[in-house]
Parts: sequence; structure tokens; C-alpha cells
Amino acid sequence: MEKYYIFIVGILFLLAVTDLIVGVSNDAVNFLNSAIGSKVASLKTILIIATLGVIIGATFSSGMMEVARKGIFNPGQFYFGDLMIVFMAVMLTDIILLDLFNTYGLPTSTTVSIVFELLGAAVGMAMVKLIGDPEGAHTLGTYINSSKALAIISGILLSIVIAFTAGAIIMYLTRLLFSFNYQRNMKYFGSLWGGIAITAITYFMLIKGAKGASFMSDNVTDWIMNNTGILLLYSFIGWTILLQVLMWLFKINITKIIVLVGTFSLAMAFAGNDLINFIGVPLAGFESFKAWMASGISPDQLPMTALAEQIKTPTYFLLIAGIIMALALWFSKKSRTVSQTEISLAQQDEGEEKFKSLGLARSMVRLSTQISDGFGKIFPRNVKKWLNTRFDTSKIKERNKKEDASFDQLRASINMVVASILIAFATSLKLPLSTTYVTFMVAMGTSLADRAWGRETAVYRISGVMIVITGWFFTAMAAFISAFLIALFINWTGFIGILIVIVLILLILFGNYKAHKNRVKEANDREAELEATENEEAITDITRDMLIKELLTVSSLYDKTIISFMKEKLKSLRNIKKEIKHFDISAKLKKDNVHKFIRTLDDSRIDAGPYYVQIHDYLRESAHSLSYVFNPAYRHVDNNHQPLSPEQQDDLTNLSRELGEYLNFLVAILKSNNFDNIRQSFDKQAKLIDFIDTIRKKQVKRIKKGASGTKATLLYLDLLTETKNLVLQAGNILKAYRDFCNVMKR
Repeated sequence: MEKYYIFIVGILFLLAVTDLIVGVSNDAVNFLNSAIGSKVASLKTILIIATLGVIIGATFSSGMMEVARKGIFNPGQFYFGDLMIVFMAVMLTDIILLDLFNTYGLPTSTTVSIVFELLGAAVGMAMVKLIGDPEGAHTLGTYINSSKALAIISGILLSIVIAFTAGAIIMYLTRLLFSFNYQRNMKYFGSLWGGIAITAITYFMLIKGAKGASFMSDNVTDWIMNNTGILLLYSFIGWTILLQVLMWLFKINITKIIVLVGTFSLAMAFAGNDLINFIGVPLAGFESFKAWMASGISPDQLPMTALAEQIKTPTYFLLIAGIIMALALWFSKKSRTVSQTEISLAQQDEGEEKFKSLGLARSMVRLSTQISDGFGKIFPRNVKKWLNTRFDTSKIKERNKKEDASFDQLRASINMVVASILIAFATSLKLPLSTTYVTFMVAMGTSLADRAWGRETAVYRISGVMIVITGWFFTAMAAFISAFLIALFINWTGFIGILIVIVLILLILFGNYKAHKNRVKEANDREAELEATENEEAITDITRDMLIKELLTVSSLYDKTIISFMKEKLKSLRNIKKEIKHFDISAKLKKDNVHKFIRTLDDSRIDAGPYYVQIHDYLRESAHSLSYVFNPAYRHVDNNHQPLSPEQQDDLTNLSRELGEYLNFLVAILKSNNFDNIRQSFDKQAKLIDFIDTIRKKQVKRIKKGASGTKATLLYLDLLTETKNLVLQAGNILKAYRDFCNVMKR
């Protein structure tokens, strides 16, 4: 029995290491995004500062560990064996849930996940005990610390509203003071603003955070708390003078200093507040194991009252965890994916939108526009004019584009200061609020106040926020249900059940790894294509290579669709469906970004713009035609309708071959970059269209004879129509590219 629990404790610590890596991949965006989005420094410099903050902040976590031991359930009501199952279920659930969110780039809360996992697993084991209690002497409330759990959940939900509101109000007032041309006003108020901001960070990170530091004695902590006022005063005076001197001597950027200090402080707050989410449960399991070993009592007879006592977590445990988190910051690729989600929703200018618009978001934007118009009629014209000057971004667009920044450093500094204060304050009160919720909602609040959500982007940004928040509720539900079921499964199956769950999780993690790798590759390819289109000198070659690739893709997908359709291979059609969807998204993205190239054209080549637009219009229409060929064919097979007749299949086979030869001829012209044979391509197009008309007439004769089923007939005619459209669009692409090249060579 002892070896069994030694094995469980060992697995818990291995899972803790994995959870640290997975968890940091999701939470790293909380303290990196403002610095990365505003480009205050190189990524390497930002990571170095964040690493120091994480390692130092990890030592402030000791006071938070009690949530994992007694915050959600009453440990004295469970036996040692029960709680080891609870802890195992929690860790297994946490890893798979967080990795799933990381894979799809959605920021979620490690705090919410751990709280609801503890709640779900504890409820599961409590129900087992209640079923085994024939006298009914206990209730669920006996085992679950419902009041504490409710307070934690309420605090987390309340923090969402507070963070968004605080971020919006403070950003709005700050922008009124400094405007977007803030460098001018920073000469007069920069040191004062920096002194206030860094003093606030110092107060909440050192003075409030010192309560939980494992390395500080009670005497030192008491001295700090008793001298708070004088320390704040000295801090404000010291930082203000230092920043002013540095600005005089070295002309330093005050907002850059604030963002970097904020990155350090927020990394500390993250480690201090969220370390519990990764190692709190394994450490609670380790403490339980030590108590059981010292007792000499059977694991099914030892109440775990020891967990209700105050326990000081050894500093070396915290430092090891901090180092692991720091390494994950540097090497986790999934953290970059999650980071892009928040940055895209907060960027000042228009760009690629990651989310589609939702009906509720459209209604909200419409309502807010009407309210704004109503207030606009009330405010005096001079007041509106002055307000608009404070939010005028025309002077900073070129600077942001040059720096490749998503938003300016003033907003980044507000993000850092407000989020640091809120998180550190909650840490000092030992409330496990979600750093993800706070930093995300602060960033969204500052974006709203900064008018980053304009008429062109608001509906997509609000939709994205709604999707992310919906994911947060899914986190809570999935965490509770999964931990509940895994706890019951392990309770019934024991050691074998643990092994089964671990194997399943390894398989899921591997699948998520492959999915994420493919998503990153696709994103990188799209980004490379879009960046290349902004190169005016090389655009003709780039466009030609792109068209060759896309025409070959159309030929391949069409041929595979026809073959799989006629052979009724549903599995193959499902795989083709993913490829066609990817092709359609790629064509849409290219079309949506044609304006970026047109903006780079000089006046002598501006006539090339319409032809460039035509190329992508025809490519988009080709993607549509390909989808219209595939979708009805897929539904036909999926619904188990009658297959095509042998005559129809022969005609389609010939048509697919002829289409492939035609597209290959167009590709050959593009590769040669010689349009002398373009007249021949027109002849081939005409012959192919005549062939389509011929087999359509043959089908009409079959209908007349009643030799074809209704659904098969309608499908067959639709396929011929869309194939004809595909032929026409392919020819138009070549002609538009020829005209584009002719203008660009002038």
C-alpha cells in the first residue's frame, strides 16, 4: 500500500511539472502582451525581465497554498485515500483542459479551472461517501466548503467587471491628459506620471505582497506594514526625481520604463497569485502523504485534519517551480498563439480579424452607435472638437507602422499599472482571482476607451471578447464535469484506472501538438504571403508563383472530389472538405488584403491596381465554384442517395481529365512568363465549355428517357454548371494577370 501512494505522489509531482509548462503557456500572455504589443523592447529583453519577475514572484506564493488544501472542501471530512484520488483527478483534468485552450489560442483562467476541478472531484468523492452512509448522517455541505467556494467564484466574476471598468476609465482620463501625441506632454508630466505609476506598483508588489513571502520573517513584514505611509512617500519622491534626472540626461522614454517595470511586476503578481494553480494540489498531496506516513493508520481511516492547519511551503519548492515556469516562457510555442488572440483584439488599427461577427455583437454595436449619436447631439460642438483632438491618431499611424506596434506605449503602461494593482491587491487578500480575466479585461477596457474598436472593427472585436468569455464559462463547466467523472473512475478502477487515464491524456496531448503545429504553419504561411504582397518590385513574380500553386490546388481538389464522390468514399470526402475550407479561407484572406499592396503603388503604376483586384476576385470566385462542386456531392454521399449511373460517371471522369489538362496548360503559360500562347488557352477554354454543353445535352436526353433519378440528375447538372464557372474563372485569372504584368512593366 505504501508503494502505491508513493507512486501517486510521484505522478502528482510529474503532473505538476507538466501543468507548470501548460499553464504558463496560457498565462504568459497576461504579463507579456502589453510589452510585446507596444514593441517597447526586443522579445529577448522582455522575456529576461519577465523571467526575473516570475522567479522572484514565485517566493511570494506560500500564503496562497491553503486554497488547494482547504479552500474548496473540508479536509477533515475526507480520508487520506479519498483526497489522493481528488488530487489525482484535478491534476489530470487540468493538464488536458489547459492544453486544449492553448492549442486553439484561447486565453482561459488557470484559477477558475483549478477551483472547479477541486470542486468537481471533491463533489464526486463526497457522493461516494454519501452513498456509503446508510444512516444519512451527512449532507453534501458537510464535505464541501460551499461558502468559501462561492466567495472565490463571486470574487472572480466581480473582478471581470471591475477590471474592464477600471481599465476603460483610467485609460480615458489618461488619454485626455496626454492625447496620442503623448511624447510632448511627457516632457512636462512624464516624471510625475512615472512616479505615480511605479509607486503604485511598488506598493502593491512589495508591501502587500510581502505578507505571503516565504523568505520574510514576521518582524520584517510587520515593520513594512507599520511604515507603509513613509515608504510610499519616499518611493514616490525617489522615482519622480530619478525619472526626471534620467529624462534630462539621457532623454529616456518614461512610458517604456513603466511598461518594462510593469512587465516585471505583473510577472511577479502572476507567479505569486497563480503558482497555486500548478503546484498547490501536488504539494497538498505531498503533505497528506507525510501525515499518513507519520500516523500509521490505514489510508481509508485517517481523516485529513492536518491539511486544515497552517503550513509554510518550503522556499526551494517555490524556486524550483519558478525556474520551470521561466523556462516554459522561453520555449513554449503555444504561448505565442494565445498571445496573438489578445493582441489582435486590442490593436489600434485595422488588421486581420481572428473572429467572425456574432448577431449579439452586431446588435450591441448598433445600440452603442445610436446612444453615441444621441449624446453627440447634447454635447457642445467645441467640447466634441476638443475631445476628438485628444483621440486623433493620424499623427501616430506611421510611427506604429514603422515600429510594427499594435498599440502605443501609453496604453501599454496603463494595462500594466491597472492589472498589476488589481492582481497584487487580490493576492494580498489571498483571493485566487484570475490573472487572465483581469489582464484580458483591462486590455479590452483600455482598447474601448482608446477608440480602437471603431466602426470597421468593433463588431469583430466584441464578438471575439464574447467568444473568449464564453470559453471561460466552458472552462468552469468542463473542469467540474471532467474532474467529477475522473475521480469516480479512479475510485472504481484504482491503479489500472490511473494508468488508463494517463495513456488517454498522452494521446490527446500528442493530437493537440500536431493540430497546433499545423495551425502555426498555416498562419506563418499566410503571414509570409501577405508580407510578400507589400513588395512592389517583386509582386509580379510573387503573384505568379501564388497563382501556379492555387491553380494546381484547384485541379487536385476537383479531381479528388470527383473520384471520391463516384466511389462514395465518405471518409476521403471529409478530408477533402478540410482542404477546400482551407483553400477558401486562404483566397478570402488574400482578397481582404489587396489594399495593402495598392497603397504601396507609385502613381506611374496605379493602373495595375484594378487588375490586381481582379486577380483575387477571380481566385475567390474559383474557390466558391470549387465549394459549390464539393458541397452537394458530399451531401449526396452522406445522405446515402443513389449513385450516378455508369454513363454519368464516365462523362464526369472525362470532364475531370479535360479540366486538369486545361489548368495545367494555364500553369505552363504562367511558368514560362510568356503570354504568346494565351490565344491558344482561349481556344482550349472554348472547347472545354463546348464539351460541358455536350454532356449536359446528353443528360437532358437521359432525363427525357427517364433513365436517371431526380436527386442524381439535379446534382449532376449542378456539377456541370459549377465546373463551367470554374473554367471561366481560371481563364479570367490568366487574362487579369497578363494585364497586371503589362502595367507593372511600364
